[in-house]
Amino acid sequence: MTKPVSSRDAALLLGPPYDRLTPVDLAGPVPPFAGGWVVAWNLGSRHWASASDFVVNRAAGVSLAVILPEDYDHLPVIRLLRMIEQSRPQAVLPFHETPRPHEIASVIRRPPVNLASSVAEYLDWRGFAVDPVTRSILRRTVELSARVRTISGLARNLYLSRRALGRRFLKSRIPVPSHWLQISRILRATIKLQNSDGTLFNVACSLGYPDGFSLSNQMQRLCGLRPLEVRDLAGWEWVFETWIQREAEMGSIAPAVLNSRPSITVERRSREGTEDRADRTRAATV
Repeated sequence: MTKPVSSRDAALLLGPPYDRLTPVDLAGPVPPFAGGWVVAWNLGSRHWASASDFVVNRAAGVSLAVILPEDYDHLPVIRLLRMIEQSRPQAVLPFHETPRPHEIASVIRRPPVNLASSVAEYLDWRGFAVDPVTRSILRRTVELSARVRTISGLARNLYLSRRALGRRFLKSRIPVPSHWLQISRILRATIKLQNSDGTLFNVACSLGYPDGFSLSNQMQRLCGLRPLEVRDLAGWEWVFETWIQREAEMGSIAPAVLNSRPSITVERRSREGTEDRADRTRAATV
């Protein structure tokens, strides 16, 4: 039987269809996470600190909502701010005696103020190990994805040749530039789908795709997901994490680039032909 939610609970889990919060047993095993799951950290609980390790070390791709307390008498402010910085929440909500699941999910769905900054912060938090110049290029790629649709246009806006851009990514042992550009466009599509009642066709065309089929096929090819699925599940980070894992499985991301942070559970692809696909991807370089 599910334990009822109490204002004393320090950490809560929220998953599809986002109609129920489940208290976390901090003394028990860490539950497996899938796409679209959210952890809510209740700072109004007297036991908020006991949940800090669970929150800070949560799986990559799991969103975090921080619920503020009614008063701050029990909170060491400096320590709390440091923990919030380490945990990187996607939403901060005002105090509620009883947290509201749909309100939490709605806030998680909201577009980030700056997608490029949010992606860069996510990669830092996840422990994605690339040099500062490459990290800057990745951030700029996400920025340019709002208006650039081709790898030639990306290279031109970065003041690099396609070959030089491809070589840098190959040397960094990360996916080719075209994949970064396309996943950035898919993230924009994910955010728009979750915050719009528009048809797939209208959303796709507004982002530069010729039609909804093109967007759907691109999303399926890179992430193994369909637009309806990303529209129903909250947040964009789990979509990004799904793509990262698929690239890693194909050998497009070196193990040394990824740290040991656990991640959400995604559909496992057949490993048959993985090495051949990775070799073809690397040979393309862009």
